[in-house]
Amino acid sequence: MLALSPSQRILLAVQPVDFRKGIDGLIGLCRQRLNENPLLGTLFVFTNRRRTALKLLIYDGQGFFLILKRFSQGRLHWWPDGPGAGHALAARELHILLWNGHPQKTAWAPLWRPLHSISATANGSSMAATVPHFGATPADAQGELASN
Repeated sequence: MLALSPSQRILLAVQPVDFRKGIDGLIGLCRQRLNENPLLGTLFVFTNRRRTALKLLIYDGQGFFLILKRFSQGRLHWWPDGPGAGHALAARELHILLWNGHPQKTAWAPLWRPLHSISATANGSSMAATVPHFGATPADAQGELASN
C-alpha cells in the first residue's frame, strides 16, 4: 500500500528509463538526469519505453522503496513531454496515473486551503527542496552531495 499526503513532492522523469535498472541505477538517474537528491523524500516516478509499466522510488529515512506497477493490458494514456527532465505532479494526479487515467483531463474540486510547496534552491541548479524530509538534515544532504 502506498499512502500519499497532499504535500508529498512527486517528480516524474519525462524520458523513459531502462527498466533493468534497480534502486542504485534509478538513484543515479535522480542525481544526474533530474539533478535531485533522492535522500530528501521526493517520490520519483519512471516509465519504460513502451509505456506499459511504472516504477516508483522513494526514501523513507531508513532505506529505499522501489515499487513496480505493470499494467495488465494497454499502455499509459498520458505521460508528460517537453524539454525538461522532470515534471512535478500532485498526489491526487499520481493516483489517477496509477489507474492509467489522464490527470490533466480530470475535473477536481478546488482545494479548501491550498498547500504551499516547499521552496526550491535559489541557485537554480537543483529542484531539490531546501527543507529536509524524513529526518534528513541539510547537513546530511550537503555531505552526501559532496561525497559524490
